Amino acid sequence: MIPLKDDNPTYSKPVITYSILGICVLVFILQISSASYQSGKLFYSYGLIPAVLTGHKQLPLELEMIAPELTLITSMFMHGGFMHLIGNMLYLWIFADNIEDELGPVKFICFYILSGIAAALTQVFLNTESTIPMIGASGAIGGVLGAYIVNHPKAKVIVLIPLGFFSQIVKIPALYVLGFWFVLQFINSSLSSSEGGGVAYGAHIGGFIFGAVAILFFNKKNKPLPKSSKKNINPWDQS
Repeated sequence: MIPLKDDNPTYSKPVITYSILGICVLVFILQISSASYQSGKLFYSYGLIPAVLTGHKQLPLELEMIAPELTLITSMFMHGGFMHLIGNMLYLWIFADNIEDELGPVKFICFYILSGIAAALTQVFLNTESTIPMIGASGAIGGVLGAYIVNHPKAKVIVLIPLGFFSQIVKIPALYVLGFWFVLQFINSSLSSSEGGGVAYGAHIGGFIFGAVAILFFNKKNKPLPKSSKKNINPWDQS
């Protein structure tokens, strides 16, 4: 089930969402242009390594570019490959604009960064001695998905369902689309733990739970959006 678009209108331009998307793309271009990308050294220098953050291990001096604590931030703007980037940016594009619309740009960037940090720390807690670098926006985006399922469970999401040689495009409530995504993280997490997978599913789960809970507190201080303006918005013009 691949989400393509939602029919949930917005009332303002999602400047921060677009900026995050642009930064991730720019960082990826810089990554693949670097000589240390293919060797993996780049990921050890700027990715989050649980064992280094917790003090169990120390990077060689030639790889230690920034303080381990700063990798909580740098890691969430890096991606391991083109499909990793595209998948994350698709979810960001579809679901983040409505959350930014409700929180405003300042509160949204705080929410996004906190979601990414909470997601990363969840993965660190689950495997404090791991020496595998963690990278990707998935944890922070998981927070956005958690917020979306709380604020817009009935919003319709247009999804592509591959059926062998055929595909079906249908509209499904966000509750089921994002609920399916969340359950899938648990399934993949249990499979990867036994098969040695390299995806930080714990971060996805931690980010989602943090976002679903944190949005309740972020929502409290928000002014309700004007319902009357909704009639003037074409949902096909927004993600």
